[in-house]
Amino acid sequence: MSKREDILDSSKFSSEKEIRHGLIYSEILGWLDMGHARGDDIRNLMAQFSQGESSNKAYYEVRYEQTMRISRFITGRFNIWQIKKGRSLKERQSIALAMMMSTAIAFENWQSMIWFNWHTDSGFSGEDLISNLFGFYRVNFPRNYWEELRIVSREAALRRWDHYGPVGNFKNTGFLPLLFPDPAQKFLCPRPFKGNLPRFMTQISPYKIIDNDEIVRINSKKAGITSAVG
Repeated sequence: MSKREDILDSSKFSSEKEIRHGLIYSEILGWLDMGHARGDDIRNLMAQFSQGESSNKAYYEVRYEQTMRISRFITGRFNIWQIKKGRSLKERQSIALAMMMSTAIAFENWQSMIWFNWHTDSGFSGEDLISNLFGFYRVNFPRNYWEELRIVSREAALRRWDHYGPVGNFKNTGFLPLLFPDPAQKFLCPRPFKGNLPRFMTQISPYKIIDNDEIVRINSKKAGITSAVG
């Protein structure tokens, strides 16, 4: 759940790699939660693929999860898929992207459940899914994206927040960016609108699983809810 005080002063950074937490506004991707976009989840997932490809198993398992913390209670959603050994790097990236997307949708739906609403407005919050997707590309195609993102100043970011309201009030159930025009400028669209992904975030297409798929096996019994106290 992003808050106004999470908005960072972008002038203090020269690369998005320097930011591990906080909120920034990109004219290309909209609001970005840099905790979501850090990519630790994707880094771990890709490492599982590498380990599986190095094993002597015909099929290996990869696990991906997203979680949230409410006080001492941790909850979330996870998936475990079986992958046929012998996948190229691009195939692994495609499968990982599909796994992240499907789990992220399930997780955002989980956050939107009525018994979490008292605590958070984060379910499908406008910045969540696009931040996850950006994190995927940061890990798989590492470079400095700062200039391409066109990060605005903290003043310009706060101006958007104060004009439109908290980003959590705007739901985005897809992986296209939700853009908020600068209220200080003359613009034709007075409301947030869906933008397009930049080219660097369209390099990989999510894997499409077919019936009786021999490459990716999904067992519904190996997916579900993460619950823990910590």
